[in-house]
Amino acid sequence: MALVPMRQLLEEAEKGKYAVGAYNVNNMEQIQAIMAAARETQSPVIIQASRGALKYSNFTYLKHLMLAAVEENPNIPIAMHLDHGNSLETCKEAISLCFTSVMIDGSLKEDSKTPTTFEENLEVTTSVIEYARPLGVTVEAELGTLGGIEDGVGSGHINLTDPDQAVEFVGKTKVDALAIAIGTSHGAYKFKKEPKLALDLVKEIHSRIPDTALVMHGSSSVPQELAASINKYGGNMPNARGVPMSAIQSVIPYGVDKVNIDTDGRIAITGAIRKVFVETPEKFDPRDYLGPAREALTVLVAQKMRDLGTAGHAGDFEPKSLDDMIEYYKANGLL
Repeated sequence: MALVPMRQLLEEAEKGKYAVGAYNVNNMEQIQAIMAAARETQSPVIIQASRGALKYSNFTYLKHLMLAAVEENPNIPIAMHLDHGNSLETCKEAISLCFTSVMIDGSLKEDSKTPTTFEENLEVTTSVIEYARPLGVTVEAELGTLGGIEDGVGSGHINLTDPDQAVEFVGKTKVDALAIAIGTSHGAYKFKKEPKLALDLVKEIHSRIPDTALVMHGSSSVPQELAASINKYGGNMPNARGVPMSAIQSVIPYGVDKVNIDTDGRIAITGAIRKVFVETPEKFDPRDYLGPAREALTVLVAQKMRDLGTAGHAGDFEPKSLDDMIEYYKANGLL
């Protein structure tokens, strides 16, 4: 069984000093592309779906597409993860759909826009952990807020994570993974100039909670050649700018074990589709443009896996089940 709790993937990443990419999906072609890249590079992988993706795919469809990826790739460790869950009920629904990991974004209220207080975040995160942990399901939380808005999520303001609060939050919740705000932003227009991540902040947080996996959101690099392709074929993405891969790589040695990537995939897909529409306007079979889109995403994700250091690590460990993780939590005093 290749379906594993996300915590195992993150612990292995920490041991190996690499990061696991978490790639957002909405449809069959995206899942196929990500898994093709994982097979090519022999990488463990996190397939994640936002609430918007689950709604778009009518929940059960996406569940079975993800499970098809697991069935077809028995030698690739895969975690199914809910991205930016906004409530305990949302997390419960994802767990009922066989997700092995959920994120509760308690940094924002249920509208996914209004920042919460530290106490509110603590309360909702604790409620999710109390529900998920006895089931062996990994829980990711967030402390601080990112800039930008994507898929309806985000306050639009950057509020860097406070290290003192991170220590208190992890001490009280024992959360598996913590998404921290270090200056990144959602979307394709993250920065007006070259970004500068708060590397010292990452180092301090990691030194104070070394056993907690850190997560980097808003980490798409927005490759300029892909944005240029969209513009070349009739799109309009002026001044799109992301986080350079070199900046992402600089934080991996300091406990950043999971890196979220969504926007880059969207750009690769859109550029490929636009190219088909412009160069061969007589085409009308969806396979004629979704096929190239799938291929473009495969190339992108395979390169991400190499850049993040994930490549070659799929066979490093024996996959754990949710039942195994329950015993792990018990043995380590976490349940």
